[in-house]
Amino acid sequence: RVPQVQPRAEELSELYRELSQHPGLSTACLGPDLTTQYGGKYCSLYTEWSQRDLARAENIKFCRQYLIFHDGASIVYSGPAGTCSEIKDELLSRESPSGMLKAVLRKVPAQEKEKEKQFLEVWDQNRKVKSIDLTALDKHGSVYDDDQFGCLAWSHSETHLLYVAEKKRPKAESFFQSKAPELGTSDEDTGHPKKEDAPIKVGSPHPGSAGGWLCGCGADQTVPQGEQFVYHEDWGETLSTRSVPVLCVLDIEGNSISVLEGIPEHLSPGQAFWSPEDTGVVFVGWWHEPFRLGLRHCTNRRSALFYVDLTGGRCELLSEDTRAVWSPRLSPDGCRIVYLENNVLGPHQQCSQLRMYDWYTKHTSTVLEAVPRQAWGAFPGIYCGALPGMCWAADSRRILLDTAQRSQQDVFVVDTATGTTTSLTADSPQGSWSVLTIDRDLLVARFSTPSCPPMLKVAVLPAAGHEAQTQWICLQDAPPVPGISWGIRTLQPTPEQENPQYGGLDFDAILMRPSEGPAGQKPPLVVMPHGGPHSVFTAGWMLYPAALCRMGFAVLLVNYRGSLGFGQDSVASLPGNVGTQDVGDVQLCVERVLQEEMLDATRVALVGGSHGGFLACHLIGQFPDTYRACVVRNPVVNIASMVATTDIPDWCLTETGLPYKPEALPDPAQWTEMLHKSPIRYADQVRAPVLLMLGEDDRRVPPKQGLEYYRALKARGVPTRLLWYPGNNHALAGVEAEADGFMNMALWLLKHLQC
Repeated sequence: RVPQVQPRAEELSELYRELSQHPGLSTACLGPDLTTQYGGKYCSLYTEWSQRDLARAENIKFCRQYLIFHDGASIVYSGPAGTCSEIKDELLSRESPSGMLKAVLRKVPAQEKEKEKQFLEVWDQNRKVKSIDLTALDKHGSVYDDDQFGCLAWSHSETHLLYVAEKKRPKAESFFQSKAPELGTSDEDTGHPKKEDAPIKVGSPHPGSAGGWLCGCGADQTVPQGEQFVYHEDWGETLSTRSVPVLCVLDIEGNSISVLEGIPEHLSPGQAFWSPEDTGVVFVGWWHEPFRLGLRHCTNRRSALFYVDLTGGRCELLSEDTRAVWSPRLSPDGCRIVYLENNVLGPHQQCSQLRMYDWYTKHTSTVLEAVPRQAWGAFPGIYCGALPGMCWAADSRRILLDTAQRSQQDVFVVDTATGTTTSLTADSPQGSWSVLTIDRDLLVARFSTPSCPPMLKVAVLPAAGHEAQTQWICLQDAPPVPGISWGIRTLQPTPEQENPQYGGLDFDAILMRPSEGPAGQKPPLVVMPHGGPHSVFTAGWMLYPAALCRMGFAVLLVNYRGSLGFGQDSVASLPGNVGTQDVGDVQLCVERVLQEEMLDATRVALVGGSHGGFLACHLIGQFPDTYRACVVRNPVVNIASMVATTDIPDWCLTETGLPYKPEALPDPAQWTEMLHKSPIRYADQVRAPVLLMLGEDDRRVPPKQGLEYYRALKARGVPTRLLWYPGNNHALAGVEAEADGFMNMALWLLKHLQC
């Protein structure tokens, strides 16, 4: 008898509504220590969460505060303070170093005949003390609120704020635009800045310097006719409004905003902060010549660490200029900067180096090298998109970070003087741990598992040498979702599947199973390979797999060779072998699980996005007898046709095993190789019904990829359906698109697996 998976759309929508209400924890900030009348110490903990609001079709943000009583060595008591409250229209916020002030970048929605505005606010502990209308000042374009370039940094003196914005673009005129007669030459008529608009400078320029370090770039400028439709490059997927970033400074007392000069024109600055003693600004600069490539999730773009002196406008290189760097963090004593570093080009995500720059000796050292092979009990290497914003311990010697360790994510403390590492979560429950912040050695983290939504954990970092004794306390619990069991299994490729250059590599899979249901009945299996391909499924909370499991499906999340968390050799083994090695790993995993688990081998489906969609399309073509249905989201289908339209053309050549040079055009043999490794070549063998979901604004894998596959399958009589989501990019992360995508995926699987 075939087990019944929940059949009705009403039940599915109610299930999705229930599970999608679990909030995600995004930010934490610790307030200053206060002393009780009895001599005890306590501080406040401010947290920000996000939650899907299906009725409003948007992600909402809300905050919640907690109190933590501690004695410096352990947490005595902790608990919530008050209820949650929604955060409206905040783009960025940052506490000042003393904790006495808070800066907020806020958007004000467009009113009739007006465009959206941005305000920079300063709050003290009792009220709003400043509100600056950035749009009205017109010194720059929109402020960047992304985590790629964006920042909101207080000076150590708490008198200035540093942020990144789009450079003001001069107004372009048509060849045929009528001009009003000039009736006067006052400042108001010409648009030139008035004398009182001159910027207030933090430091005086050196004698003879050209204009000092700041420039008030606010005057309306008109460019020559013919420039109205000039193409302006941008930084690709999710960064399509980012073209020419500039560093900006708000003088809080003087109410003036100025744009920093001295940045070389071939660089795009971001991730900036004030140098020790506020003498200048440290920033990451990305090369944008000869043209910009997509930057999101690409930690292999040429970039370096720079310092701009405020008094002389001198720009100094602090790191090597032939590498890719990001995520710089200044130590509490102002002596050292740690940052992450990768090779330029090659795989977009790699095992990174941890580097450290000494501010006073000007010496750069390598704290941690890339790890060739992961070994249990040893540090797995660094595979993170960024270091925590606050990552330094109070001793200015140790830092905290989280990283993938095979199919889980753990927290480590790193001694920057010796390079030794210690896991803070080795004896904790298995799952996915992330550092949110550390301040005065109070540590705040997020923890989740495939069956448990995110929860809030706090601890005191023990003294050096005793870190393994870290005691985690749950501050905000999240009850496990009933009906889901899970485990991690390790697989070894067969001798025929071994990589001749990187032999002996293994890989993992996370198997989620419905833990409830009639005894003896075999659930159907949904196979989900991740995208990237250099990414990883860690054993954390994921909405789609959890919902599928609650419906009665077993879900197999495959971390094939090439995934992060298994060592740099695993990453390096995949380029040149996409479409074979990764496909073989997934198929081997499916066959092994079907042999060893009580699963229905006649009802197996594939679900994947991006490179996961690439693998799903390969698998239904190469192994048509295994799979009965397929759902793909923005899949890579034809690498040869994608290379000319994507924001990451280097990915197409690198993963095919070919060298990438910006000035080189693929030759016929290279076009052939890209096509040979693409799933479109197996279209004739596909029999499984395919549901395609495409984001109209996808810059990474343009929707024409999915359209190409749709037409190929339709022409061959394969049951095919295509969903087109306007206003959505590669992630299809809009609340409405995500919810509709789940419903259509679930109904497609139910129909074609005959559940």
